[in-house]
Amino acid sequence: MGVASDERQQLCGLLEQVGPDAPTLCEGWTTRDLAVHLVVRERRPDAFAGRLVKALAQRSERIENELRELSWAELVDRIRQGPPKWNPLGLSGVDEAVNAAEFYVHHEDVRRAQPDWQPRPTDPQREDALWKSLSRMAKVFYGRSPVGVVLRRPDGTEIAAKRGPRTVRILGEPSELILHAFSRRAAKVTFDGNEADVLAVEDLRRSF
Repeated sequence: MGVASDERQQLCGLLEQVGPDAPTLCEGWTTRDLAVHLVVRERRPDAFAGRLVKALAQRSERIENELRELSWAELVDRIRQGPPKWNPLGLSGVDEAVNAAEFYVHHEDVRRAQPDWQPRPTDPQREDALWKSLSRMAKVFYGRSPVGVVLRRPDGTEIAAKRGPRTVRILGEPSELILHAFSRRAAKVTFDGNEADVLAVEDLRRSF
């Protein structure tokens, strides 16, 4: 299995363990809210569109409320099954490219919201997959930064996320760097750069 599939299955196991009312790192979201988000994303594009198109917002709210009424076991099982056949996300190559980061981040959203969480052992396959995701998405996440941003993993490999007259380097494992890119405050990263520039980058991430 690929990283996306592994993270999906591990997330589902954790959701079953903690139940529908557990906290997450997504502000204001319980595990049920997170589960509904994932099901909508893969199975109900008509509801997902309501977050972008005001005219569809009421329909989206109705669909999400219907999903919230499902039993917890059924809701988690829909995530575990993955996208339906008509959704391109179900193709193995697309799944790994798009969902490795999505499911890793949401898995950590649940894990790191628990009081006794511990970092997972480093997995080279997972780190490499998330680094590939970062290489595709870094400019989207940091493109609005007022200063240059470079992401650096422990082996010294770097991604230039934003060019600028001054540069902040964000250092960490790809799994932590991608959590920072997704604005998760629990990300274990360090910074190399002018203090004011570091604060500017951090303010940018908090604005998402």
